[in-house]
Amino acid sequence: MWMDMKMAWRNVWRNPRRTWLTISAIGFACTLLIFMLSFQFGSYETMINSSIKINTGHLQIQAENYFEKRSMRLVVPNPEAVMDAVSDIESVEAVTARANAFSLLSSDNRTYGAMVVGIDPEKEARVSTLESLVREGGFLTSAQPDANPAIIGRLMARNLQVDPGDELVLLGQGRDGSVAATVLTVHGIYTSGMDEFDRSTLHIPLDTFQSVYSMRGAAHEIVINVSSLNQVAAVKKTAAKQLNQMPQGDQLLVLDWDELVPGLTQAIKIDLTIGIIFWGLLVMVVAFSILNTFLMAVLERTREFGVMMAIGTGPGRLVKLMLYESGAMTLVGITLGILLGCLVTWIFEIYGIDLSGASEIMKQYGISGRIYPQLSIITALAGPVLVWVITFMVSLYPAFKIKGLRPVEAMAQV
Repeated sequence: MWMDMKMAWRNVWRNPRRTWLTISAIGFACTLLIFMLSFQFGSYETMINSSIKINTGHLQIQAENYFEKRSMRLVVPNPEAVMDAVSDIESVEAVTARANAFSLLSSDNRTYGAMVVGIDPEKEARVSTLESLVREGGFLTSAQPDANPAIIGRLMARNLQVDPGDELVLLGQGRDGSVAATVLTVHGIYTSGMDEFDRSTLHIPLDTFQSVYSMRGAAHEIVINVSSLNQVAAVKKTAAKQLNQMPQGDQLLVLDWDELVPGLTQAIKIDLTIGIIFWGLLVMVVAFSILNTFLMAVLERTREFGVMMAIGTGPGRLVKLMLYESGAMTLVGITLGILLGCLVTWIFEIYGIDLSGASEIMKQYGISGRIYPQLSIITALAGPVLVWVITFMVSLYPAFKIKGLRPVEAMAQV
């Protein structure tokens, strides 16, 4: 065995130019696959976290059918009790209550429909990044100097032609069917990078919301943030058990981010599918490179194989020799590819990739700054293992082609 491996290694370098070209192709493919996979996983986490931290949270507790119907009457009747119950669950970092209502907003010049969201300023700051997104004016506080303060998105402020300090008239319908009307003062303007969110959402203190919309202390959403995405399933299961032990808890549901933002999951699946197709094409290019290398080796060395078979070398040993040669080149290429791929990915993992000019689709999920690739065991080995398997399978054809050689005919070739 060791003799065959030593002979195979020497044969690999009989044509160093072709060997290095093949090794380079394998190494480049592995490097590209490692970086692409790490970049995609990093972008997915950025998309998920951006959406979660700006809007939905990791989990939400809602009344049954509220997510589908968005009815004012489908509420969490005792949000404080629910928040107290889930706050003690392991891995839960922050909890807050929100209430939502679609209403008309009027400035001096224009009227637009908007989703009015009632938030607890102090708890919201721990759950979402909304406070850090305020670019003009300030965030809501418990001791607000303005009468009925509100913060709105940049695009909504532009559409309504308002600035901090201007007034808006709100008109909607309360939980009990009464008219909900009040005058709000624009206290701040935020920019999330998600155009739909910035165009259609206005936030006011939860106390103000409950008073204007006759909520009687109820809320529509209990938003939960956990320590990591990996803990979401466990916390969801525990929260559901806690709700079942509470009065009217069977009328409440726990939804995770995947259910709250189905479009995000679909976007990730589409992007991953496109990535898989590209990876397949790249691996096929490498496969044909390996196939070409070994077909040429078989053709060039047909006479040599004929002589070896004539002096007693079995076809099986020659096949094994060719597979050793294939494995040696693939191993060198993959090793170099893993080292280079991990190095490149590690550098970008530290400094990130600037996407300040991100496309409109990416901006919808809050990706407008930097993306940091995520290097892991999976991203470092998945591509190289795939390359190894494909190149081994491709090398079988030229290797087993040797079995069909006849010593006399093979020695006659020049």
